[in-house]
Amino acid sequence: MKDWITPQFWQDIVQDFIHWAITVLPSLLFIFILAFIFLKLSRLFLKKLKPVISKQMQSGTTIDPSEIDKRVDTLVGILNSGIKITIWVVIIMLTLKRLGIDIGPIIAGAGIVGLAVGFGAQELVRDFISGFFMLMENQVRTGDVAIVNGTGGLVEKVGLRTIVLRDLSGVVHVFQNGKINTLSNMTKEWSAMVFDVGVAYKEDPEKVITVMREVSESLRNDAEFGEQILEPMEIFGVDDFGDSAVIVKGRLKTKPIQQWMVGREYRKRLKAAFDREGIEIPFPHRTIYWGEEIKPLVVDKK
Repeated sequence: MKDWITPQFWQDIVQDFIHWAITVLPSLLFIFILAFIFLKLSRLFLKKLKPVISKQMQSGTTIDPSEIDKRVDTLVGILNSGIKITIWVVIIMLTLKRLGIDIGPIIAGAGIVGLAVGFGAQELVRDFISGFFMLMENQVRTGDVAIVNGTGGLVEKVGLRTIVLRDLSGVVHVFQNGKINTLSNMTKEWSAMVFDVGVAYKEDPEKVITVMREVSESLRNDAEFGEQILEPMEIFGVDDFGDSAVIVKGRLKTKPIQQWMVGREYRKRLKAAFDREGIEIPFPHRTIYWGEEIKPLVVDKK
């Protein structure tokens, strides 16, 4: 009869199990209880953190609360995943060590692999960190019009690794978050269209400003365009003396991404108003001389 079926063999098995249950099992249970407690505490911490982040994002902004809630949920989900992974890695290491498995080679191997991956994934880590803070600080969101590294377009996607723009020609531009040096959001909370209106030097600036205000008010009272304009038009006054025109600067505040539509309609109505009032919009003139003693070239209108 083989040794493994002898009564002594089974007695040794039972004794070893009893010894393991007395010495090792309590510590394993303690480790898993700690894991359960830490997971509960992390969920409680994130639950308390969520309204704090939401309040910080809402301060000084007019963004739809539902949009902020979505962004906060994304950030909290990322934090939750990171905390869970960290806790479970620690728990697994403690469990292996308590079971008598030497985790030194595992840690060393993981360190070497992590170092190799770290060198190869530096840009990836940088992209994720930059993307996290981009979402956290609400710098840009899907549907905004932004200029990224000098390229403008409609934001189609904001992720942890990349931001995607589509320009007016339909070309899609993808930027790594870690390589974004400049980001200009043209439609955050409100937008504006700035007008540099050139009129002839003979025109009265006060009359020009009055006509500009009248056109802006008629646009604000329009059923289609009025709801897109947030405030009465700001007229800054005479801004510059050009080569052939006096420049009057003004600005219209609009809802996000509506400034171009409102601006085109305002220019169309302003041109018609200037024509009615006889206000000249100049264009460059050039006089040609054929030598110093010859009179300027005259065009025969007959």
